[in-house]
Parts: sequence; C-alpha cells; structure tokens
Amino acid sequence: MSAIRRKFGEDYQVVNTNRGITFSAPVKRKRQRFVEKNGRCNVQHGNLGGETSRYISDLFTTLVDLKWRWNLLIFILTYTVAWLVMASMWWVIAYIRGDLSHGGHDSSYTPCVANVYNFPSAFLFFIETEATIGYGYRYITEKCPEGIILFLFQSLLGSIVDAFLIGCMFIKMSQPKKRAETLMFSQDAVISQRDGKLCLMFRVGNLRNSHMVSAQIRCKLIKSRQTPEGEFLPLDQCELDVGFGTGADQLFLVSPLTICHEINTKSPFFDLSQRSLMNEQFEIVVILEGIVETTGMTCQARTSYTEDEVLWGHRFLPVMSLEEGFFRVDYSQFHNTFEVNTPPYSVKEQEEKSVVDITQPSACCTHPHLPSPGLPRKLQRMSSTREELLCRGLKMGPALPGGKASSTGDLPLSIQRLRSSSIPVVMQGQPEEQVQLLSLEGDAEEGELDRHRLPAAINTIAAPTPTPVQIPLVGSRPEDNLPAKLRRMNADR
Repeated sequence: MSAIRRKFGEDYQVVNTNRGITFSAPVKRKRQRFVEKNGRCNVQHGNLGGETSRYISDLFTTLVDLKWRWNLLIFILTYTVAWLVMASMWWVIAYIRGDLSHGGHDSSYTPCVANVYNFPSAFLFFIETEATIGYGYRYITEKCPEGIILFLFQSLLGSIVDAFLIGCMFIKMSQPKKRAETLMFSQDAVISQRDGKLCLMFRVGNLRNSHMVSAQIRCKLIKSRQTPEGEFLPLDQCELDVGFGTGADQLFLVSPLTICHEINTKSPFFDLSQRSLMNEQFEIVVILEGIVETTGMTCQARTSYTEDEVLWGHRFLPVMSLEEGFFRVDYSQFHNTFEVNTPPYSVKEQEEKSVVDITQPSACCTHPHLPSPGLPRKLQRMSSTREELLCRGLKMGPALPGGKASSTGDLPLSIQRLRSSSIPVVMQGQPEEQVQLLSLEGDAEEGELDRHRLPAAINTIAAPTPTPVQIPLVGSRPEDNLPAKLRRMNADR
C-alpha cells in the first residue's frame, strides 16, 4: 500500500471492488440481467408451437447443445436398445430355423449360427460381432443366407450409430467453452479521463500461456428506448466503439489489457454525467472472440456490466511489474481500482461550457468601468456612454481600410487641407474662437481615433489629450482663415 501511494500520490485511495464486501451505500433492488457475468444469456424461448420439429431436423446440433447428463443418458440408451434389438433378430432367425430345438446340435445338423441355443447366447453372439471380439466359439455358417444379410445390416447400422454418438461426444468434449473460463474480465468498468478525454474502460486478461490467435473484442449497449414516432424498443442494441477504426479492437492478449471506449459526440454516453448515472438503466455486453492456439477452434467469452457496476472517477491498478528477465502479472490486483480526479459533468456539458467561455465578451464590455460616485449624475451618464462607444468600436474592429487609425480621411476636407499645407503657427493673442487639431501619426492606436469621433463633452472628461495646435480664426468658418491661394483652389474644386 505504501508503494502504491508513493507511485500515485497521497490523494489516491485504493478501492477493493470485490462483491463479497458490503458497502454502506444504499443497495438498489437487483434487476434482471440480459447476460450474466459468466456469459450465459438469460433468455428462454417459449410457445414455439409447431416449430419444435426444427430441433429434430438438426438433431446433431441439438444433441451437442444438451447438457452432459442428457448426453450420457442418450448415449447409454441408444447402445442398449440397439444391442437388444439386434440380439432379438438373431434369436428370431434361430427360432424360425429350429436351431433352438436341436439343443447340442449333432454332427449331422448345420445351424444358422453355431452354438446359439437361447436368447443369452444370441445376445453374446451379437456383442462379439459388433465389438469385433471374435472368440471363435459362435459363428455364422454358409447354410444361412438370411443370417448373412442380417450381419451386413448389423455392420452398417453399428457404424452409423458409432459415428453419430461418438462424434457427438467428441465434439461436446472438445468445445472451447471451458477455454473461456481462463479468460478474465474485471468485475467493474470505470469512467475517467485518459489523454484529456473522458473514457469508459474495463480490463481483460488471459490466464493461460497459450495465446488467443486473432483476438477481437466488441461491445454492445443494451438499453430500452422509444423512437420519435412512439415505438418502444425493448432491449435495443447499440454498438460501442472500442477502436474499430484504429484497429485497437484487435488484441495481442498475452498480458492484461485495458479496453477503452472514448465518450464523444458519436457515443451513446455523450450526455452521461455522474449524477445521471445513478438514474440510468443499461447493460454493456462485452464479447471477446479468438482462435484457440492448441485446437484451432473459435472461442467466445462474454460478460456484462450494469449501471451499478460502472464506477465514475476510478482507474485500474497496474498489475505488470518487471522482474529479472521477465514480466510478472499480479492477478490479485486485477479487479482493484483507485479514485482519481474526474469532472462530474458529461462530455456534452463540458463542450457547452467551453463554447460559452469562448463566445463570452471581454471584461471591458461585460463589466464596464463604473464612473466615480463623486461626479455629478449627468457626468456619470456621459462617462458610461463613452465606455459603451469604446467597446462598440473595439467589437467592430478598425474603421478604416488596412486597420490603421492614423488616416485623416474622416476629418473635414478643409481641415485635411489645413493639415497638408504648411501654415505657420501664430502666437497667442488672436481672437478667442480657435480650432483644435490633433496631430495623428501613422502608428496611432484605434482608440485615439475613436476618441476624436466622440462628442466634445465626453472628450473633455477623457484622459489628458495631446497638446493641440492653436490656429487663429478670422471668419466664422475655418475656410476663411486659409491663405487666399488655398481658398481659390477650394472654391474652384
């Protein structure tokens, strides 16, 4: 335990998932499983009516599928009945020919079967012939053609019965069902993050040193649902992707492997969260198929996990360790898990939350700076209006082509000409009415241009402005203060 804590940290706690241990959590009522933990399908077929004759048409498969006690009973009864019937036929032939009345058979009389005087002797003759024992005391003579025909029929019938029953027993004994007993599945499945993605995981292992050739694993989700048209589908089957597209479902099963199902938009668990898991009802059926290396027969192992056997926020303990010259697998930790930090939200909720975070406006627009409470109410309204205009300008982006805010194209035409002309700066002492022209350089920021577009009252409240260039005004219009040559050019245009 101390080694595990050193490896995984003090925050992780080992959880024993053995079903023999009782937990303090409330126990749900045990519901019916579709597939048992040992792989047996909990389905019974009834009310077949006239369809039972199909089992007789496939008699060999029917006998193989029967339990061992019924197979042994049928095996013994078939041979017993066949021996008694054939012995009775030999006794009937001896009785019809009168071999039974001659007792010891004198030297002048030739019977059908030598030394057959009663039914026990006829039964022994049949057993010696069928089993090819051949003691030599009882034999068929050439004076009995009906005995020769019966002997041929007995040989053919005995070969057919032997092939059918012995073949049935051999197939039943060589079935790879017992090979599936050495294929292990974890008691529980877990949900946690792997490579930054929420995944459903379970563990499989092989207890034998002989490999499973071409091992492949598949998962089915068994869950009842109702279609949009109102049709109810009981025990609807849905495929769970465990790496079919990437080849991860093809296993090299020489050591325990953790099978992973990524929960994404295509997964039926896309909207499954830790809270909704408590109210769900589903069953995950796991099917592991492969070829037994020693016999070459296909083997299939099955198990299932209900919603109570899916642990949220857990991870499997490692079972592999490096020894001197080999890797060692500790199967005592095969079913154990430990808790990890896992978001309790579904993948759908996490994606919606990330989209909201991305589309959320910047702080300057969602939480504008409140004006100082010491200012008058009118100035507070004017300041808040200015903040809204600035945010609107930032959202709309650069107002001018190329994204530069240094152009003077938005200024009146006369002021643009005034900027382009070389007008000497006149000293103070001119009329009181003046025009303020801010010098805009090529590297000015967008916020400076927005400041010029705001009302003059708001600009007055704004932060310190650049030093203006004072231009004296002679007339009521700015054009009246231009030189005569520029006024003529402006008038002509």
